[in-house]
Parts: sequence; C-alpha cells; structure tokens
Amino acid sequence: MTDAYVALEGERVVSARARAPGRTRGELVFTTAYTGYEESLTDPSYEEQVLTFSYPLIGNYGVRSERFESDRVHPRAVVARELTDDVASWLTEEDIPAVDHLDTRELVIGIREEGAMQCGVVAGDDVTPDDALEELAQCEAMSDHTDIGAQVSVDSPVTYNRDGEGPSVALIDCGAKDSIVTSLIDRDATVHVLPYDTTEATIEELSPDLLFVSNGPGDPKNFDAAGDLVETYAGEIPLAGICLGQQVIADTLGGDTEKMTFGHRGVNQPVRDLQTGQVVMTTQNHGYTVSDPGELDVTQINVNDDTPEGLDSDDLDIKTRQYHPEANPGPHDTLDFFDDVLGMVDSKPTVSAD
Repeated sequence: MTDAYVALEGERVVSARARAPGRTRGELVFTTAYTGYEESLTDPSYEEQVLTFSYPLIGNYGVRSERFESDRVHPRAVVARELTDDVASWLTEEDIPAVDHLDTRELVIGIREEGAMQCGVVAGDDVTPDDALEELAQCEAMSDHTDIGAQVSVDSPVTYNRDGEGPSVALIDCGAKDSIVTSLIDRDATVHVLPYDTTEATIEELSPDLLFVSNGPGDPKNFDAAGDLVETYAGEIPLAGICLGQQVIADTLGGDTEKMTFGHRGVNQPVRDLQTGQVVMTTQNHGYTVSDPGELDVTQINVNDDTPEGLDSDDLDIKTRQYHPEANPGPHDTLDFFDDVLGMVDSKPTVSAD
C-alpha cells in the first residue's frame, strides 16, 4: 500500500491509501451525493477545493465522458472511503491526487462541526506527514483566490445554436456547467458563452434578450466584472442567475453575501416556494449564500436552514436560484426555471446596438 496523508487545520494528520499520486492543498468540503461522481468531479464550482465523498463507494458504474460537466476535473484532490480502479485511473490521468481507506465519516462530522477547512494532501511513494503539513501551510482561503474566474471561464466568446429561434442569451461564464448551456439550447435559445470579465462593449455588440450569470467557484465579491454588468443592465433587460450568479446579482443590487459554515453540497436539498408552499428536491454546490437580498424578493428558502434559494424582482425582470435547476447530477424537479427565465424575454426590449 502506497502512503498518503491529509493534513487538517490544527496540524492534525490523517493517514490514507494513495490512489492517484501528487501533492496539493485546498479547502476541504464534502458532498452527500450517492451518485453523480463524474458530474461532481467536473463541476467548475469545486475549483481550489478538496472534495470528500460521504458515500462510501465511488466509481461503481465506471467513468463516461458524456456525463462530464466540463473538459477537466476541478477539485484539487479527491477523498473517499473507497475509490474504484476506474476512478483512480481517471484521476491519475488528470494529475489529480486521490486518497481512500480513511474514515470519511469522521472527516464529514469534523467539517460539519468546525466548518470547511484548509488542508494539505500528499499521495505516493516516500511521502510523509510533514509533506502534508507543508502543503497545508501554503493553503489560501477561498476568498483570497481573487481571480479564480480566470481558472474556470472560457478565454473568448463561444456561440451555441446560432440559428435557434428562441431568445438570445448572454451567459457570463464564471464557471458554468455544460448542463446549463444544454438546458437553454434544449429550449431553442441561442447561447453566447462569454468570459467572466466580459465588458459592456461586448454586451452592446451582441444585443442579447437575456443576461445570465452562471455558477462558479469562490467568493462572489471577487467577480467584479459580472457585477458591473448586472449594475448596468438591471431593469434594462431580463437578468437570471444560478448559484454564484444569484450571489453576484444580490451583492450588486444592494444586498450582501456571506460564507457558510460548511455549505450545501449534494442532490437532496429541500427547497420551499414561499408562494405555493411546494417543496422540491434540488442539487446544490455552494459555500457562500445571500445574507441580504437587497432590492430583490426572497421567493424560495432552504427547508433546513432558511437561507434564500430563490430571488425575484418583477419590476426589474430578475429571477435567480441558489440551487442548480439543471441538476446533473440530481432530481429534475426544477427544470422549469429555464422556461421561466426565457419567458421573461417576451415583449421585453433588447439592448440597443447603437
């Protein structure tokens, strides 16, 4: 058995088995999802984090690229009770350190009680606990990754379904999952995927029907360019946001956001609609939340902790969701969000190209 070690805050070191070699550090978080490990591992929102799976066996149905949510694995390392050879080989090919044969229950309980924490991970021949502690010492807080958007966004605009007969959507890629693009294309929208630091000039040139701020990793306060677009176009054209997108929009429109203790990550988060009383199950992956909705109305809340899950403004034509309506992985209870946001476009003016 090749050695591996995970160093936690407080200089605690946990022994493990190496499944994919390497040395790294990041914020230690966990997901409770039983399935969907391919989608989770390729979700850009896990950038700069070390992902722990609370479910004990990861990889029991193989690895298929058609389930990926981006073109690479995003967590800096992977921790599980047991990883199959398929997943271990995939992570080795991706140069992502992976460890197993440790008590993930204890890790998850520690994260729940103490919060998401910095950690160092080392795996492979001749590694030592001191090596893991050295990685831990170099770990940065998530809020200190001030340009994390550059790590997960497209470098230049990409257009999908150019001949679509539906609305034209400017999707600000702060780390967008592919399923968000697919969900819009399935409704015949033309989707312009734009870099996270897109400026007003690009939006004016495209003249979209809808401005959509995507999900993404890290602190929403570090996405200034997306906030500038929200400030410019709120009330001018319809706006939508998912996950980080909700946070950026709220931050910009007089609200505020804060870091959660351990976040919401899984595929069974219950959300209640405050108007209808209906409860739906949702997929979530976020470590920050809206603490003050500002100019927006809270329309949906998390059943477990009452944090805002939906923000709307009829006056400004804004709809945002903290959870992932596109799922992948997870339940499809909320796919109608995409119908609702595209429906805001009806009879609304577009951005002038003059």
